[in-house]
Amino acid sequence: MLSRVANSLYWMSRYIERAENTARLLDVNLQLLLDFRSLDDEKLRAHWMPIVQTTGDEESFIKRHQRATASAVADFMVFNQENSNSIIASICQARENARMIRDQITVETWEELNRLYLFILSPEARAMWQENPTDFFNQVKAGSLQLLGLSYATHCHNEGWWFSEAGRFIERADKTSRILDLRHHTLPARGLPKAVNQTDALEWSAVLRSCSGWDVFKSIYGAEVHPRNVAHFLLLNEDFPRSIRFSIERLNESLRRISGVADRRFSNDAERLCGRLASELQFITIEEVFEIGLHDYLDQIQLKLNQTGEALFNAYIFQSFDLDSEVQFVQQEEQQQQSAIGNRQS
Repeated sequence: MLSRVANSLYWMSRYIERAENTARLLDVNLQLLLDFRSLDDEKLRAHWMPIVQTTGDEESFIKRHQRATASAVADFMVFNQENSNSIIASICQARENARMIRDQITVETWEELNRLYLFILSPEARAMWQENPTDFFNQVKAGSLQLLGLSYATHCHNEGWWFSEAGRFIERADKTSRILDLRHHTLPARGLPKAVNQTDALEWSAVLRSCSGWDVFKSIYGAEVHPRNVAHFLLLNEDFPRSIRFSIERLNESLRRISGVADRRFSNDAERLCGRLASELQFITIEEVFEIGLHDYLDQIQLKLNQTGEALFNAYIFQSFDLDSEVQFVQQEEQQQQSAIGNRQS
């Protein structure tokens, strides 16, 4: 497979996953405001600024907006094309990557991605956003999930498929870690919190809803929301599809399917780093995580994910060329062309 094709498949999946996660995060936090009766400017800023910080775009946001209000944050993270992490920018970049490898994806996938792209750029999308933001976010989420289903059902599960899966799960693990980190300021720097008030419980339930994990969480832990259980569920649960551990294990599987290397072995740094992180998440306890500090531990996770992504690119996308082999290939091509010309003349 050409490295440019692998790169486009990888980023197409990442951007689709990014758009869906952003839509879910904004939708849940807009609805959360309905549970709070009175919020002054300072409390609103405390509510919205951590959401901007999850994408690392705080500096860019402050340059454009004086205050972190619902409308300012939503405009920045939904329709601002200069913000590379916004929903509109993510969908446009996903569509551009798909366009460059049009022959590698199915008609169904291309048509659905193109439909989502045309919707997000249309006046109807802005009108829907103004009238009912939840309907707008549901359109984005539904489009993303339909693309996921079409990819699974209509694409050949070959090397290209596993590059797509690697992109999807490295993005999902990163976004879940950032969403889980949203309310770290309500926790002690080290150790478990002793008590949770009603406001904290609402905010931690919003974290679960942002990852579509509320119903599954209740089936395991009941209706009582405690940061320890939320962190354990989103970080270490091996069965929930949006937990960090689940995502890392799927990323690890994808990398090994690409190279053909068996588990417990590695052929490049991406497999080594991902395998080490998967093993760590398998054996660490949530008490150990809180002793380190949830915020500090999630920062370490994000750093390791960045290192894994960089190693993946060094292994497969930015490979150095063997110049001797390249020269030999060109010479063979020239000889074949000369032979073909000679045969036509004769």
